[in-house]
Amino acid sequence: MENNPSSSRTDRKLIERNRRNQMKALYSRLNSLVPHHNSREPASLPDQLEEAANYIKRLQTNLERMKERKDSLMGVEISTNTTRSSSGPKSPEIQIHEMGSSLVIGLTTGANSQSIFNETIRILHEEGAEVVNASFSVVDDTVFHTIHLTVGETAPDYRATRISERLTNFVNDADA
Repeated sequence: MENNPSSSRTDRKLIERNRRNQMKALYSRLNSLVPHHNSREPASLPDQLEEAANYIKRLQTNLERMKERKDSLMGVEISTNTTRSSSGPKSPEIQIHEMGSSLVIGLTTGANSQSIFNETIRILHEEGAEVVNASFSVVDDTVFHTIHLTVGETAPDYRATRISERLTNFVNDADA
């Protein structure tokens, strides 16, 4: 190895120049990913970095808000510092919406509670309801069932009330 100080200084300058060029390219790449609302003049590097940091913070805030909205739309209760899977089987829940001679049933169960859905369909059949559509979605260990049905033309209010009572009692008994 040569002890030439000018060679060593040249190497350090070259390494530093390469580092600065690489940083400049990375800053440019970061800046290209951030939407710019006012591009009347080029922003300084610290301003570009601050704008990128603020943009990332806005994205994180939007993501959290969207997650909360998704959970609220899906009927999932947000519990802090708890895991649903370790708390045992999920208690079934039912929501029934009457719309004239039609009912929409929302049934939420644990992933291993297929019998609750089957029994719900059996009760609907016993009551003479016609299931028009049934669907489900699975999120983690929770199953969301949606059942659309008609209760017929003869005394629809009475039949809808009777179906609502039977299903509510059944789900509450299954929870106990």
